[in-house]
Amino acid sequence: MKWLCGGLTFVNCATVCGLLLGMIRPGLNGPTAVIALVLGMAAAVLAYLSTSQGRIEPNTSGSTNTAVESRLNWSKYRNVWAWILAGVFTVFAVRSFCWLLYVDADQLRIQSPNNLGDIALHIAHINYFANGVALWPANPIYVFSHHLRYPAGVDLFNALLSCAHLDLIRGLVWVGLLASVATFYAFYRWGGAFTIAGFLFNGGIVGLQFLRDFKFVDYQDVNQIAWKSVPLTMFVTQRGLLYAIPAGLLLLWHWREKYFRNSSTDRRAGPLPFWAELSLYASMPLFHLHTFVALTIVLVCFLILGDPIMRGHIFVLLISALIPATFFTWLITDHFHARSVLEWHPGWVQNDDDFKQPFFRFWFLNFGILGPLVLTTIGFSGWRVIQSRTSRQFDLIGAIGLGVSALCVFRIWKLGFAWIPAIFLLLAVGVLSWAIYRIRSSDYDRNEKLSEETVMLFAAMSIFVVAFFIKFAPWGWDNLKILIWAYFLVLPLLWTSLITEWSLPMRVAVCLALFTSGFVSLFGGLSAGGFGFIDRAELDGTGNAVAKLPIEARFATYPTYNHPVLLQGRKVALGYLGHLWTQGFDDYGKANELLTQLMQGSENWRKLAHDLQIHYIFWGREEKQNYGASKRPWEQTAALVSSGNWGAIYDLDQPPRPLQP
Repeated sequence: MKWLCGGLTFVNCATVCGLLLGMIRPGLNGPTAVIALVLGMAAAVLAYLSTSQGRIEPNTSGSTNTAVESRLNWSKYRNVWAWILAGVFTVFAVRSFCWLLYVDADQLRIQSPNNLGDIALHIAHINYFANGVALWPANPIYVFSHHLRYPAGVDLFNALLSCAHLDLIRGLVWVGLLASVATFYAFYRWGGAFTIAGFLFNGGIVGLQFLRDFKFVDYQDVNQIAWKSVPLTMFVTQRGLLYAIPAGLLLLWHWREKYFRNSSTDRRAGPLPFWAELSLYASMPLFHLHTFVALTIVLVCFLILGDPIMRGHIFVLLISALIPATFFTWLITDHFHARSVLEWHPGWVQNDDDFKQPFFRFWFLNFGILGPLVLTTIGFSGWRVIQSRTSRQFDLIGAIGLGVSALCVFRIWKLGFAWIPAIFLLLAVGVLSWAIYRIRSSDYDRNEKLSEETVMLFAAMSIFVVAFFIKFAPWGWDNLKILIWAYFLVLPLLWTSLITEWSLPMRVAVCLALFTSGFVSLFGGLSAGGFGFIDRAELDGTGNAVAKLPIEARFATYPTYNHPVLLQGRKVALGYLGHLWTQGFDDYGKANELLTQLMQGSENWRKLAHDLQIHYIFWGREEKQNYGASKRPWEQTAALVSSGNWGAIYDLDQPPRPLQP
């Protein structure tokens, strides 16, 4: 784990240093980027030297009493399934990222149709930062938002690479490939080959349609299926996960080793140095806010169910992370001006639009036998806790009562009083009170500790319950960004606590039932490709024209995801409406109406441009197609800055220039 910790610390510290330097200067440039990258490299070397390697072979026997090895032993990697999965992961990574964005004659194309809107937004952010805009910048896709509302840490890192003169496409490719290596290794150390397969081949039963016509198609990529391929629809498209998944798994591995598998004398240190643990956890909101929420839920569960040593370490970590984590959250939420999107929304998306299906059909179609396997594991684990007769079982009962009470209070707060949640609240408070009474009246051993299996399962259940009942984004499907962490937590436990107890044929049958659908969908998605993104001449011509204009200027354009002005890292009045909705802007309809009136050339177009803070009007292919009936009054009253086959730009602050002889 030394190399993994060093690499993630490099990305983390370089990005944070670039952000802070860009706030002081303000803005990024070549020297600023080089300084940030050098500081990140220094932190990476220190993290590498300070991290202990830990056990090389993941624990697959279910035992928690394993020795810590200090030296890499390559012979322990001779696992045929791990090597096979390494080959599959390589195919996935090369296909997904080497063709992430590529040149095809006069076009730029992408491999995945799922990535059309996402990669456009990320390119806009990268170029926006690299252009030297003051950090933390104004929102480039919405004029009425003061600051960028997006955890754009990975895009900021790519902007540092661009400022250091690394080509944009090469930077996207190399970050994706190296993140894939880090993710593969993190999953291997977290739970071995089974967890790698769980990541690559997640899916329910819909992919079994392959048996009907024997065609490799991404059967999960349809509107009715919510549990889509995590590698194709999240890892490739949500660039924050390129950092968040390996960093989150590294922290989970560190906490597991420190709190459950180290001897009592080693638990005060742990594999990672405290400063690296703190930096990875506290800066997570800058890269991926949903992962930060999931990791915080895990720490709270450890805090409730842990022994005094665990509680002391976690309390110090949470207190130390409070200020930096709050600062990064403040940045990415428009200085806390972004309205809260937390809503009571039970059932995840089983009652939403195209996903709507009866309860059992929805969960079995999406998750297959995963649900019964998890419930069986929980049942066996609970029975073992009861049989152990440990006094710490009352902590577990009290934690359940506390969690149910919190959910009921949130439900009543959001939707008002109702008898059913009120009754559940009374029952939960009663359970909590009884657990507290038993803890105080029985022979309670504070130094006793619940098993790793019990605590990890409780943490996974807590993440699932929170994401099941509470919606964290305008689009309910985005809760999957939290739900995947419950899945990642439970995968090693399914193997060590349940599946390994069965015979070999039974294990093979279970793995086939779990992973066949996802396997078909993964290779079906990888077989697609060659989707047009934008015309290169149009993009380059627009880039040459806007390079001469002020960085902070805002343009009036047609609101689409791949507009050349936006892809060049320039601010527009309105970006793609789907992006605005997912970022919590539910009032963009009025702004879109004003923009349409402006681009149609209404009589008060000057006032509309002033209200929308427009400096330049861009008139190109998209504008001609969508505002074909426009009167275009600016052609007679505003200065023509530049024009070509790509379009024209008009400066609204300057009068038209006389024609040159």
